[in-house]
Amino acid sequence: MNKIKINTAEKELYYQGEVIVRYKIEYPEITSSNFEKGMQIFNHENRKMAFELKEYAEGELYEQAKQTYKYNKQNGYPIMVYELIRECNVTYNQNQLLSLYCDEYIFEGGAHGNTIRKSQNWDLKLANEIPLQAFSKGNPYYLIDILKQINNQIAKQIEEGTGAYFPEYCQLVLETFNMENYYLTPKGIVIFFQQYDIAPYSSGIPTFLVK
Repeated sequence: MNKIKINTAEKELYYQGEVIVRYKIEYPEITSSNFEKGMQIFNHENRKMAFELKEYAEGELYEQAKQTYKYNKQNGYPIMVYELIRECNVTYNQNQLLSLYCDEYIFEGGAHGNTIRKSQNWDLKLANEIPLQAFSKGNPYYLIDILKQINNQIAKQIEEGTGAYFPEYCQLVLETFNMENYYLTPKGIVIFFQQYDIAPYSSGIPTFLVK
């Protein structure tokens, strides 16, 4: 098994003596692996992603927060603290396969922030990420099978009252399905959709375990 640790970069940014931006960015690092090249590429890519988020938080997000701060001060509104929080979860780590997802939450004022989920599925022996079709097992209809499983699970949740989805969910599943939005678990492949894709904000990020 590959040894992995989750690093964290966090900071509070001030303007005129008050905190206006807060960020906490997690990023994974492989500290030990039998697959040296894959480990190096994985670590480089994840450090790069973390650095880019840090640059965004200290640059563009900070400038947005500064303008909002000035406007709110002038008009007597409460001060809003902009936030960027990235949390990472390793979901599969066996032999050469490593899978994880990171949720990136950004608050830029308004009623609530938004979360975007991004996954990574690595074959460390090949030193690259692997596409969903690599798990098709030669089935030419595997995508149709996946979509059927998702729609069946949604229909069952609605029937049991355990899930809330938009009425036209069948069409939305087809339109918003993204081949990159998956991760591995010991039980199987999990397909996920972003907030608002197929369900209201209160439903969070819908996930579906497919076989």
